[in-house]
Amino acid sequence: MVSNRTRKEETRQNILLAASRGFRASGFAGIGVDAIARAANATSGAFYAHFGSKDGAFRAALELGLDEVIENIPVFQRDYGAGWIAAFIDYYMGRAHRDDLACGCAMTSLSPELARADDDTRNLYDRKMNRIAGLIAQGLPHLPEDTRLEKAWAFLGILIGGLTMARAMINEESITAVSTAISTAAAALMEPAL
Repeated sequence: MVSNRTRKEETRQNILLAASRGFRASGFAGIGVDAIARAANATSGAFYAHFGSKDGAFRAALELGLDEVIENIPVFQRDYGAGWIAAFIDYYMGRAHRDDLACGCAMTSLSPELARADDDTRNLYDRKMNRIAGLIAQGLPHLPEDTRLEKAWAFLGILIGGLTMARAMINEESITAVSTAISTAAAALMEPAL
């Protein structure tokens, strides 16, 4: 019985990872259940058994992606100390992250999909994004306490919007200009007022 449970969980995890990559790369409407199941080496029946619907898989993929951000912000803060903001900006607006839609940040890839999502999915997004903003605010001890959360939200908006614009462009010069401007603006936002 243990091996069946292990196989079942492995199938679920494979489907979840395939759904996460598929939704990030192609959007909700850009990938279907059959394509997700094929990418996971599973059947459509297994997909429905684990997630119930495409909406259920999207919600699980969104949670997985936002949890990645929740796990990684403290890693940046720990590993880079006072320089974590610059390191995070460099990563977030960097070429590798920009070019990797399937494995890139769920905040940028999936946020536009939420306007059409059901209330349960939007509530999940709201809770997770508040957690992310809170983690960023905790990493801003150099700023007045009453401004940290506001700065965190603005920081997220600048980076998510900037990465969205950079990913939408095709001209390398424009991509570089946007990425540089967004990186500069995000860094300046986090500087203490003089």
